[in-house]
Amino acid sequence: MSSVNQVLFAKDSVYVHVNVDVQEKDAHIAGRVFFLQKPDGHYVEWKAEEVLNLEAQADQDWAVIGAVSYKSETQGDTVSMNAKMDARRKYNISFDILDLKSFKRSAPNHGWAYIIFILKDGTTFPALHFHNGGSKALLKELEKFIHIRRSPNDQRLFLVQEHDPDMLSKSFDELNLFSESSGRLVSNFIRDPYTATMGSFSKVTNFLRDVLMSDNPHARPREEVAELLHDDIPGMEVNHQDEPGFEMVTKTKLPNRPDVQRGEQLNAQQWAAYFDTDGRITHIDNLKEQIFRGGVDPSIRNEVWKYLLGYYSWDSTLKKRQEERKRKVDDYFRMKLQWKTISAEQEKRFSTLRERKGLIDKDVSRTDRTQKFFSGDRNQNLQVLYDILMTYCMYNFDLGYVQGMSDLLSPVLVVMENEVDAFWCFAGLMERMCTNFEMDQGGMKMQLTQIQKLMQVYDPELYTYLESHDSGNFYFCFRWILIHFKREFHFHEIHRLWEVLWTDLPCQNFHLVFSLAILDAEKSTLMENKFGFTEILKHINDISQTIPLEEMLKKAEGIFLQMKNYKKLPLAVKEILGILPNSPASSGSSVAGTPATREPSPFPAPAVTNGTTSVVSNGTGPNSPDDSSIEILSDAADSAASNFYH
Repeated sequence: MSSVNQVLFAKDSVYVHVNVDVQEKDAHIAGRVFFLQKPDGHYVEWKAEEVLNLEAQADQDWAVIGAVSYKSETQGDTVSMNAKMDARRKYNISFDILDLKSFKRSAPNHGWAYIIFILKDGTTFPALHFHNGGSKALLKELEKFIHIRRSPNDQRLFLVQEHDPDMLSKSFDELNLFSESSGRLVSNFIRDPYTATMGSFSKVTNFLRDVLMSDNPHARPREEVAELLHDDIPGMEVNHQDEPGFEMVTKTKLPNRPDVQRGEQLNAQQWAAYFDTDGRITHIDNLKEQIFRGGVDPSIRNEVWKYLLGYYSWDSTLKKRQEERKRKVDDYFRMKLQWKTISAEQEKRFSTLRERKGLIDKDVSRTDRTQKFFSGDRNQNLQVLYDILMTYCMYNFDLGYVQGMSDLLSPVLVVMENEVDAFWCFAGLMERMCTNFEMDQGGMKMQLTQIQKLMQVYDPELYTYLESHDSGNFYFCFRWILIHFKREFHFHEIHRLWEVLWTDLPCQNFHLVFSLAILDAEKSTLMENKFGFTEILKHINDISQTIPLEEMLKKAEGIFLQMKNYKKLPLAVKEILGILPNSPASSGSSVAGTPATREPSPFPAPAVTNGTTSVVSNGTGPNSPDDSSIEILSDAADSAASNFYH
């Protein structure tokens, strides 16, 4: 720290949680948070303790004589020291508090308190976890220099006000919004903002509208509040009640979102219980429900995924699977030999192969390199990754290789740990997702349009906000959809999410509903920070690896049930969700053993007793952020969203 900086606050044992290895859920990087007064302003900074120690050591190692500098005998450690410092520096945080737009605090029952700082340009920093307390003390220091108010819509979100509330009366005078004397009117505004200001609402800027809506109405007739909101706030709807003289304002006409519960992951004992004497899986629907509800234990994941990804058919016997695997091994190495035996002379005349080979080589070198499975300069797993992608070009000549596919293959290879098995599971995954990589991007455009239609029904207020801020095309969801949230969650979490999505429960296109759940969680942050197009893009990018997976899965299922139970759901939305009268998602029995407070599930599930599966027959069917790139972009979105993929 420079001597010209005054330390107003400092706290040790403040951690950033990062995922660095497939075998460990989180790495906790210890650091120190500072609140500093610098010559050019007040700054919040966080540095890893290792960086601070190395910086101090580096300062001690240098001796300065006049204009000449020389190193001490520790010079031999310089390279390793700098490498360690560079590895930690990428997590450093530093910002002027005048650039602070808002911050989020942890829920009271979260455990370690944390703070997430959000800047005016949409930058969202990693959460700072205060393992030994101190978060409240830091915020008290900040409040001496900035004015903060709690969001009325999200109790965890705090907004930084641009102006001192004491200047509010002066601001009203300058705006000349009212004909009455400003003193009395401002007093009325603070006491009852609806009565005092709605008559002049057309003169109020978007910023002032947010101020007006920040307080709750006091003792106003419901019909008066409803009429004012209906006229001035897009997306609000009014329901007329049976009781005369009253109207109720609701966000949408959807029924209340039911509370849903997640379950325990499918374990080895339960998995074995689903097989009959011939090695055929019984009660397939129940098995898929259990996988959807809780995911799969890592110890059996490499076997379960083979069914989810079409490597094996669900009704295959053990003998049939053995025969099938032998054939797949032969087919794989035959296709691999095709590109391996192409001579240099042939390749000169095969431009398509050269182009694909160049793309694969570039992507493999930077795919998930922070994961132990792919780390190191001469890691043989990188060669396997390369070989599988090249062989896929022989398997699917028309599609070949498109950037982003390496992101999909990487987790599959880590789970399978076998070249042949990983290839065929990847081929099955591409059958599900190949339209994402079409060169005309028709599949991507269609899915973004579908998210748009879902949001129009689920939350017209948020949709209207996005539309009015040049984000109604939902291009900021491009990366989510293209590689199914691969960059948004930690490596071990994406395994869980993918296997849940691959069950195709509780409806088709559940990944789109999952997108709605994330946006619903970020709604207050986007709207109350008044984020525009660029800030929305940046914020959505920066929340990567901070999204709580299980919470989002519960919210997404609840959103689906809301829409499924909505009697006036548009036909287009029913088609997107696959809940037309004769579709599979429109029927199904409830989950056995479901608590009375829980909404019945739209599909069956096994009851679990003493750790084993008690199958409930339904009478149907047989018993990082890393540095790899994604450069496939729509022309319309290219200039706006390119920062997502580089």
